[in-house]
Amino acid sequence: MERIDLDSLKGWLEGRLPAALAILERMVSINSFTENRDGVRELAELTRRTFSDLGFTSESVPSVNPRFGDHLICTRPGSSGRSIAMISHLDTVFPPEEEVQNHFRWQPDGDRIYGPGTQDIKGGTAMMWLVLGALRATRPELFDSITWKLFWNSSEETLSQDFGEVCRSRFDPGTLAALVFEAEGRLGEDRLVVAARKGRATWRITARGRGAHAGGKHRQGANAIVQLATTLQKVAALTDHPNELTFNVGRVEGGTVANRVPHEARAEGEFRAFSPEVYARGMAALKGLAGPGEVRSLADRFPCSVEVEILSESRPWPRNPGTDRLVELWESAGEQAGVRVGSHERGGLSDGNMLWDAVPTIDGLGPWGDNDHCSERSADGQKVPEYVDVTSFVPKAMVNTLAILRLLGS
Repeated sequence: MERIDLDSLKGWLEGRLPAALAILERMVSINSFTENRDGVRELAELTRRTFSDLGFTSESVPSVNPRFGDHLICTRPGSSGRSIAMISHLDTVFPPEEEVQNHFRWQPDGDRIYGPGTQDIKGGTAMMWLVLGALRATRPELFDSITWKLFWNSSEETLSQDFGEVCRSRFDPGTLAALVFEAEGRLGEDRLVVAARKGRATWRITARGRGAHAGGKHRQGANAIVQLATTLQKVAALTDHPNELTFNVGRVEGGTVANRVPHEARAEGEFRAFSPEVYARGMAALKGLAGPGEVRSLADRFPCSVEVEILSESRPWPRNPGTDRLVELWESAGEQAGVRVGSHERGGLSDGNMLWDAVPTIDGLGPWGDNDHCSERSADGQKVPEYVDVTSFVPKAMVNTLAILRLLGS
């Protein structure tokens, strides 16, 4: 393996960091809330122009959901038949009015820069630009030999399943890895890449009973809200923390007026698990709650009924040999760069959930920050909005660059 001059690499990255932050500032200034199609389109155009300077051509792929913007793909063909995919996304969770209401915008403050998407995930896109530039500058012949495929999801915050198919259909047999640029984790001084993520299913439970006058014919009613409450206790009891299986009841509604025994009630929630086996067990247990309920009319024993619907699914991304090999490369690159790198399993979802079984996948390659999905700031400092740590860019870019060189055998 050819050695790389670490001082030169660090110097190059430090010299290009202001340009990367200028790109990030322009990206953060564009509201790209998932349902702001015009904003997502504007950000995609800026992203396309940014990477065209590195020799990439672009393609837009419409989302299957017409409320969302187009996915973006940028490609730079190489000569070797080997390929690397890099993954980011365009959308954020902040509607334009929320940004205005909370004065949430690009705001440098010491080593931190606050703003929508600074960490999740526009900072990751800026990291991609830095790393690709460093590879081209330090190993131009190797850079030119690789086919680089960059993918941006227009609607990752809804985890749109069609994006996974967009990526998988464009992976070729020579694809060595999918590198996902969500923010890194931290444990003390260790910078954590992501080696696994929980799977998630969202669900709706509907309890159906029989309406009746709450005063005059109470005995004829079968109270759907009482049935739903009984069922939700069983849902909560399915949580199994030792096996990392969690059920959450997120929303409940039912009934119409106080003087009527309610005939229908609904609840929505989710469950998550790392292990496919535990996930399957949770799914079976949840579906097993469907059927006749315990709550009955006192007049004629008319029973409530319980329906269980699965609204969406994102499969677990478990620990696996392909990801573990990439983790080893990143840990070794950290040793070379003098940066402590570790790995962890993360409960939140990413596009990696849809890709890990197609090609070896690693996540958490973006910069460090915190408070993603938060826009509020309190006077007492107990609440601060999303931010990225500027000092995290160069060390992480060094690790990423060195790890990719190791992946390529250089």
